[in-house]
Amino acid sequence: MANINLLSSNKQTDSAWASALPSSIKTTAGAAKEAELAGSAKSNMGQKDFLTLFTTQLKNQDPLDPVKNEAFVAQLAQFSQLEATTNMSTTLNDFVASMGSNQITAGANLLGKKVSVADAPAQLIGGQPIQGIVSLPNGAQGIQVQVFDEKGILVNTQILGAQVAGDMPWAWNGANDAGNVLPDGNYRFAAKAVVEGKTTTPSVSTMATVTGISQQADKSIVLQVQGGKSIKLSDVKRIDG
Repeated sequence: MANINLLSSNKQTDSAWASALPSSIKTTAGAAKEAELAGSAKSNMGQKDFLTLFTTQLKNQDPLDPVKNEAFVAQLAQFSQLEATTNMSTTLNDFVASMGSNQITAGANLLGKKVSVADAPAQLIGGQPIQGIVSLPNGAQGIQVQVFDEKGILVNTQILGAQVAGDMPWAWNGANDAGNVLPDGNYRFAAKAVVEGKTTTPSVSTMATVTGISQQADKSIVLQVQGGKSIKLSDVKRIDG
């Protein structure tokens, strides 16, 4: 075996060992480098990869330059941090799954209650009044609410005065402009508002009864309401008992 000079730096020592030893024998640096390259081939190092690298370094220490206590403690600290991060990720995933279950349970409490549904038909049943909301973020000098039947025919018009900014509640008693009660069915609503001298078409929401609830693939909760429309729970702005 060739003579080896004890060099001052660890890097020089590793190079001397690498050149002096037979190719069948691995040095600490060589073994660690192989394990490091194998681990870096993956986008993320997991616990198994870290342990493989760590134990390879320990098993193939350079007799003239063993792993120092400080480096050993630092690597153990890195492993502890990796393990804590992995456990935190698992706990967070479990929490998210649990929240999804809680959401559908909370949504079930809305069955039979009325929620606001934007720009959707409302069902007239037995002449019972239909309630709704017109969104007026800037108020209005005047407003008109129109009611259309299933054929798109205008059956009722309400003329209202000036309104302050916010949600304006309104109700329709189920009668046409002549005062006759209309048959049961689906009716649509539209609004026109005069805001700062210009005519706008604000959103109209009606109160519809929740008939079903479901959870989508993205974990969002969807409510089925009378009239055949679906609405996300996160879009509900008003709930009536």
